[in-house]
Amino acid sequence: MKTTQIKLLIIFLLIFSTGGDWNWFSRPLRAENNSSAALVTENLNNNWKFTFGNASDPQKDFGCGTEYFNYLTKAASIHNTGPYNIEFDDSDWAEVNLPHDWVTTLGFDKDASHSHGYKTVGYKYPQTSIGWYRKKLTVPADADGHSFYLRFDGIFRDSRVWVNGFYCGGEPSGYATQVYNITDYLNYGGENLICVRADATLEEGWFYEGAGIYRNVYLIEKAPTHIKPFGTSVTSSFSKNYRKAKIEVDTQVEKADDYTLRYTLLDAEGKTVKTAKGGKALKVKNPHLWTTDDPYLYTLKTEVLVNGETADETFTTIGLREAKFDPDKGFFLNGKPLKLKGVNIHQDLAGVGSAIPDGLMTYILRKLKWMGCNAYRSSHNPMSPAMLDACDREGILVIEENRQFGSSEENYRLLKKMIDRDRNHPCIILWSVGNEEWGIEWTPKSARITATMRDWCHRLDPTRLMTVATSSGPNIVETADVAGYNYIKQNDVDGLKAKYPERITVGTEETTGCGTRGLYYPDGNPGHMVAYNINPEAPDSLRHSIERGWKFYSDRPWAAGLFYWTGFDYRGEPNPLVYPASGSEFGIFDYCGFPKDEAYYLRSWWTEEPTLHIFPDWNLPGHEGQEVNIWCYGNCDEVELFVNGESAGRQAMPDRGHLGWQVSYAPGTLKAVGYKNGEQVLETVHETPGAPAGLDVKSELYGDIAVYEISVVDAQGRFVSNANVWVEAAGADFIGFGNGDPAVSDWLRGSSFKTFNGRAIAFAKAPNATEAPAAAFQLNH
Repeated sequence: MKTTQIKLLIIFLLIFSTGGDWNWFSRPLRAENNSSAALVTENLNNNWKFTFGNASDPQKDFGCGTEYFNYLTKAASIHNTGPYNIEFDDSDWAEVNLPHDWVTTLGFDKDASHSHGYKTVGYKYPQTSIGWYRKKLTVPADADGHSFYLRFDGIFRDSRVWVNGFYCGGEPSGYATQVYNITDYLNYGGENLICVRADATLEEGWFYEGAGIYRNVYLIEKAPTHIKPFGTSVTSSFSKNYRKAKIEVDTQVEKADDYTLRYTLLDAEGKTVKTAKGGKALKVKNPHLWTTDDPYLYTLKTEVLVNGETADETFTTIGLREAKFDPDKGFFLNGKPLKLKGVNIHQDLAGVGSAIPDGLMTYILRKLKWMGCNAYRSSHNPMSPAMLDACDREGILVIEENRQFGSSEENYRLLKKMIDRDRNHPCIILWSVGNEEWGIEWTPKSARITATMRDWCHRLDPTRLMTVATSSGPNIVETADVAGYNYIKQNDVDGLKAKYPERITVGTEETTGCGTRGLYYPDGNPGHMVAYNINPEAPDSLRHSIERGWKFYSDRPWAAGLFYWTGFDYRGEPNPLVYPASGSEFGIFDYCGFPKDEAYYLRSWWTEEPTLHIFPDWNLPGHEGQEVNIWCYGNCDEVELFVNGESAGRQAMPDRGHLGWQVSYAPGTLKAVGYKNGEQVLETVHETPGAPAGLDVKSELYGDIAVYEISVVDAQGRFVSNANVWVEAAGADFIGFGNGDPAVSDWLRGSSFKTFNGRAIAFAKAPNATEAPAAAFQLNH
């Protein structure tokens, strides 16, 4: 599509979308004694064997590729004796379940990669940069004649895959889903071996990426005539009043017989809404629209019929919605204006690294929703399919980003993989093709590459616009549908809007100004940082930056919204700090998901929920008799502060702002009272606590993962905000611990861990999936 055509379509309809096809996700469909019936998808996450190889010595890498007839020379060569040989002895390998990130167990080194959090992985550490995986499984004899696919949602990185010694292929990118047709390689009625080698020697990004099979794996069994992997594409259009929806489906079938297609739309309760046959469109009256507040999902059942019988079927979650961008009025969802209140996120979480189980993805999104977030930018790579499914369910809009900017065949291949896989998700509103390409943002090359990638996006998905994010260079956004601006400090957004009035604008990154959770005065640890928002020593251009960004974008109706850098802390890229800082501290939540004070600022102005938050806690040993600053975030009209029973003053809350008092510290009680229309509506109290005496543990279940949020309390149950004490954990199948400390420290020893500023977290498998296991936590004095 030409640029002039884009201008004619400034109000661009981003048509409805769908989630993942259920037949890829463990829905048992195999009918007994019916070889033409739709079959089964099996999750292969459990019971793998793992060990390290070696990136610098092939002999220490199990002789991989050194055989006289190696795996590239001959098919399943009898001379191959490495891990891809089914007879190979892996009895001394570790037993692991997926998703798995082997970097989480590695140590730190000040000479390791700064951008990857000083973990001992990469070219300097060949002994821990190659990982091998093996899994054996049996395929029934009566499955001969069916089609089998092996799907990996993500392996970091440069992976090679074998089945029964046959080399299936590889994928250099750690973010691309891989699907292999392994039908001809299987031993039907016998044992089969899947072998994977991952090589994380070379970094693909400039942030923590982990290593290994860090996303889900599936084995898919199909009838000979079946829908191709990611072969379903669904679009829809609406009447002006949204009382009618027209749903059209394009289905790619692997054809072995004559067939017909049948589509059935099911509501959220599984009841039939509409049926169409022969590829005809589905027309729905009074559709239940998908919104961020009401993310209603239908299900589209697609059947391949052979001789009148179902040979294959897919189930696709559907969110009926219309999204559009306007250069003068911003973003609209279903015809209503909606400001994007977004964050950037890496796939990374305390304790589990990049290997985030599906349930913890929901945990992350619900934390974001609590503070009013409605949008997520996948910085800077394609997301996990499971996370996109969670965004569909939770009502989070998504900018999904390609990993590498460029116009080569390899760039097209990876962009196509992302769009073909994810084009059906209702949550996705924009494709992003790149981020901060400093080397070319100021050159004509960037405009040419962006134009090429824009046209690719339009051909692969004509229902959505695309964007690219610039750090400051003007050329790279010239040919994009939507200009993404990273930081108003670096981009003259107002000036560019005046110069290019037809340009659509979104703030793809804006600084939070956050720092170390619970740190208000320097503590002497070079890995910690006081938040710019409250630090009097920070430059004026950085102080109160979180509210500066929101005021800027909320004041401009032509701006679609903004995405803060970042929603959560993440491992790696600890700028402006260096070792022993091991991660970025600009998250609105820390590495575990505990909110920093700035989360309450956004909750105050991003939600209608009554909010009143004062900080720091009234627990400042060493500051007795000194003047200290008290800050307040909230959405009351006025707030009065009381220090040990005496009023420190009543102030009016500025629009989208904050309040501050300077008071003398003395242990006791700090209280804030909030007023609306002159009436008291809220009160919050901090009391100086005593010594740590116990733990307050809150547990919640997210799918099959239990989350335990742990706080240190004194004998009266008051939170001890500065407690860094050891805790013993027992009684559950723990998969990870965290405390949110962004600096390298000795805090974890087996199932014992140290809290950081009074808090820690534990994640465990929940076999019941109805309640969290009764884990036990106790202080280790």
